[in-house]
Amino acid sequence: MNLLLIVIVAVSLSMDAFSLSLAYGTIGLKKTKIILLALSVALFHFFMPLLGLFLGSFIIKTFSINTNFFTFLVLVFIGIQMIIENIKGNNVSEINIGNILFFAFAVSIDSFVVGIGISSLTDYHIISCLLFALFSGLFTFLGLKLGNYLNILIGKIAPILGGIALVILGISYL
Repeated sequence: MNLLLIVIVAVSLSMDAFSLSLAYGTIGLKKTKIILLALSVALFHFFMPLLGLFLGSFIIKTFSINTNFFTFLVLVFIGIQMIIENIKGNNVSEINIGNILFFAFAVSIDSFVVGIGISSLTDYHIISCLLFALFSGLFTFLGLKLGNYLNILIGKIAPILGGIALVILGISYL
């Protein structure tokens, strides 16, 4: 097993989770929600590559799914929702389990695709997925905490800027 290569892939998979968490963190999440969101992202980054390994080629060939377009839709939806809720004055920091799972799924789609080709990288799939989960959970936690800090630093405009960032990141997937 080429551990360095797996760590590089894990960090690469975690970078989008970090950037999106940074934007999402601007809504001022409580510590329990930050931990729950980071753990959810980690779990998805563990299971999505395994799902990709076992079902990926069949699903992509059968349903002709464009993962970039799906990611675009999810990120733009979350970003616009953040902007609208903030402008309305609603407390967007009260996210529910559906929002958490939706977010975790959105940032983990790329790990599904990695799972399709993981056998060409290593035979140690479980160890690789554990590293993917570890790095993505950590990067998500750090992004959310930093986003939370930005919320404290610049106040009410932070969620709007975070929403705009999510929309821009979503558009970049097209």
